[in-house]
Amino acid sequence: MVDFLARAFIPDHENTTDKTVRQNYSIMGGVIGSVCNLFLFGLKLVIGTIMNSIAITSDAFNNLSDLGSCIVAIIGAKMANKLPDREHPFGHGRIEYISSLIVSFIILLVGFELFRSSIGKILHPEAVNFSIPMICILAASVLVKLWMFFCYGSIAKKINSTVMKATAKDSINDVLSTSAVILATVIGHFLPFQTDGYIGVVVAVYIMYSGVNLAKETIDLLLGVPPEKETIDAISHIVTEPEEIVGIHDLIVHDYGPGRVFASVHAEVPDDGDVVHIHEVVDAIERRILLEMGIQTVIHTDPITVNNEYVDRIKNIILECVHEADPEGSIHDFRITDGENRINVIFDLVIVSSRKPAERQEITDRVKELIKSRDERFFPVITVDEVYDGR
Repeated sequence: MVDFLARAFIPDHENTTDKTVRQNYSIMGGVIGSVCNLFLFGLKLVIGTIMNSIAITSDAFNNLSDLGSCIVAIIGAKMANKLPDREHPFGHGRIEYISSLIVSFIILLVGFELFRSSIGKILHPEAVNFSIPMICILAASVLVKLWMFFCYGSIAKKINSTVMKATAKDSINDVLSTSAVILATVIGHFLPFQTDGYIGVVVAVYIMYSGVNLAKETIDLLLGVPPEKETIDAISHIVTEPEEIVGIHDLIVHDYGPGRVFASVHAEVPDDGDVVHIHEVVDAIERRILLEMGIQTVIHTDPITVNNEYVDRIKNIILECVHEADPEGSIHDFRITDGENRINVIFDLVIVSSRKPAERQEITDRVKELIKSRDERFFPVITVDEVYDGR
């Protein structure tokens, strides 16, 4: 269905890397959701009123919050596609994340109001007017939400949209909550006491829980999260493929919204290499990453000594000391300044981010002790490096 609608309403729909195509997919998803959720809200509100069920009415207003979410998604898609300007040189892509955050606030607000209403129903219970035809209509609404879940999921996969992922998750939550309401309403019909208010509380808590999770995920994106492993592996493969690149480190990825990703990386190159040739190689790598991954990349070259038995022997000694102090540790930018009575061993020490500051300092001190114990001439000059890839 998504492909059919895309072919009908989105020009060049297969070119999902294009910003306009991506925007149109988001708008299409928002329109589909708006129509479906408005229909489901009206349907459930009528059924909830006829049956005098706060649980069903709560579920109706949950769909109304989804309608608001769809409208926010449409507005966010339009705003996120604005061109960069002087005040926002990296574009406006993060507006999509802000849109997701607004959606989470809407969900929380609706959940809180439904919780309050359900508590009132528990304190002042009223009989639910059970109706099999109404229950069947509610069951049909579950199928609509299930279709919406697959629809949103398909769009999210095509354009890698956090808003569409959020609405897809919200749709499957609605499938579960509406199914729970139907099941509990049927069961409650055969019980000697009213369960309607309690069901409403459960649905409301579930709605608020979903809102909190969505807010957390979105805030994480705004604060900055490590790049996905697939992204790290792909960039690493492209950069290290030319034989002129000996190794890489300090890979940092900055996400300013879908289609607006920037990266920087340090590439180790032989210190006796041709500078002009290496510059050409690096330029080609940057162009390839942009073409294949859509990521603007800046590559800094670090010259290191290669194929030198003396330097390699000392480097291996240092590596042994590092691994003895911290099996997860590593080094880069290794070099030495050799003297008769003192050999400066200079390198960056990489310690995983999960280590606490005290542990990091303890590991660094231990590395220094081990290095000095191997040769009294060794004088370690260590820079403890930060890790930005989630390790």
